[in-house]
Amino acid sequence: MKVNRELASLRREYALKTLSRSSADRDPLAQFASWMNEALAAEISEPTAMTLSTADEECRPSARVILLKGFDEKGFVFFTNYESKKGSDLALNPNAFLHFFWPDLERQIAITGTVEKTSREESEEYFVSRPSQSKLAAWASKQSSIIESREVLEKRFDEARVYYADGEIPLPTFWGGFRLTPSSFEFWQGRTSRLHDRICYERGADGWKIFRRSP
Repeated sequence: MKVNRELASLRREYALKTLSRSSADRDPLAQFASWMNEALAAEISEPTAMTLSTADEECRPSARVILLKGFDEKGFVFFTNYESKKGSDLALNPNAFLHFFWPDLERQIAITGTVEKTSREESEEYFVSRPSQSKLAAWASKQSSIIESREVLEKRFDEARVYYADGEIPLPTFWGGFRLTPSSFEFWQGRTSRLHDRICYERGADGWKIFRRSP
């Protein structure tokens, strides 16, 4: 199978900014907040999109792009169907990996940690804020399950819309939030000649240790 361009020849030089141990915040959460604020100010596409990587009981990895819905000193929060592939993986193995890629800023952020469910109250608070269509979709989709056709999915959606036409759409028992508590961070800033900056943090008994990795 031919492609229109030689993939091996595709490359881009990175030269927008630099990152050093002295310029990075000693607190990785503060550093993350700083970079997120820059991404929001730059109005890049989908700044909260992140890849979530999980593994099943046989250590087979899988990954998908989801949206970050909040972060604070307790961790990074996202929401999903608890019976989905990622939900099933996390129930068996709570270790997970988050990855942000912002090509317009020539930046990446990698975060590892362990995941647990948020409180039901937190899930309720977020679910209430969602558009009605998104709430109905949560009820209609048995996420990650095999379906015969899109028509099946649309039929379930229409049934949910009729069922909840005259009242509030409640939070499903099988849907809610997860929070990843970080144990390590890596902030990657693209540089010229592929000599990229990689400033890393690891949580220890005495707090966060910061160091540089070779690109």
